[in-house]
Amino acid sequence: MINCVAPERQMERLRAIMHRLRAPGGCPWDAEQSHASLISNLIEETYETVDAIQREDWIHLEEELGDLLLQVVFHGELAEEEGRYNLDDIARGICDKLVRRHPHVYSDGQAEDTGAVLNRWEEIKREEKGDEAMPYLHGVGKGLPAVLRAAKLQKKAAKVGFDWPDPAGVLAKIEEELEEVRAELPSDGAAATPALEAEVGDLLFSVVNLARKLGVDPEASLESTNTKFENRFAAMEKELRGAGTSLEDASLEEMEKGWTRAKSLPAPE
Repeated sequence: MINCVAPERQMERLRAIMHRLRAPGGCPWDAEQSHASLISNLIEETYETVDAIQREDWIHLEEELGDLLLQVVFHGELAEEEGRYNLDDIARGICDKLVRRHPHVYSDGQAEDTGAVLNRWEEIKREEKGDEAMPYLHGVGKGLPAVLRAAKLQKKAAKVGFDWPDPAGVLAKIEEELEEVRAELPSDGAAATPALEAEVGDLLFSVVNLARKLGVDPEASLESTNTKFENRFAAMEKELRGAGTSLEDASLEEMEKGWTRAKSLPAPE
């Protein structure tokens, strides 16, 4: 399709393309999709967008944002076909929400700082959803990645005073949870028990809590460590290949020596 649409009307063009792909005589794959079948695509495109941001690859980010936008348009098209709502309704909804939740900008409200803004946002959110009779934590999405959800649960609980007074208390809790993990360790070769899985979960939850108390983003911190591990492993692999040894044939001792040397290398930019 030749792009003959004015720059300011590219969103209309995208919607028209999506409509044609779903229409009779369009694309069989697109026509078969549903909200549920597109979940994995939505998650994948979201993470690819996050990856581009973390790598500060601003050129690639434009493409990833486009892929993510396509997912929104796709779900909007499906909803319109079902007679539920369309992209205009979606846009109107978020516009109205932003205005309602920023009374310090659009009405006579005032906000002293960011904390006040966030507190007022949560108050308005609860009022909108009629959450007064609902459990306080029920609004924390169950579809979030586990580390992110743990941090959000802890942060929200802390807003009403359910929190450790300082990081030292969390460190003590981590030591306690670690001992409980040790107590549940199975004998050699035995499968993990439900009790062990529960204790490991408690340990991970406490580590996330420590990160929060220290002002560290646990998701970003863990991703940084993932990248560091990946880079060091690649350096170790490269060294082994240079010595004529594959990963599969290398002994643990050879890999550990390569790993130690990889740790001394400067981090790639």
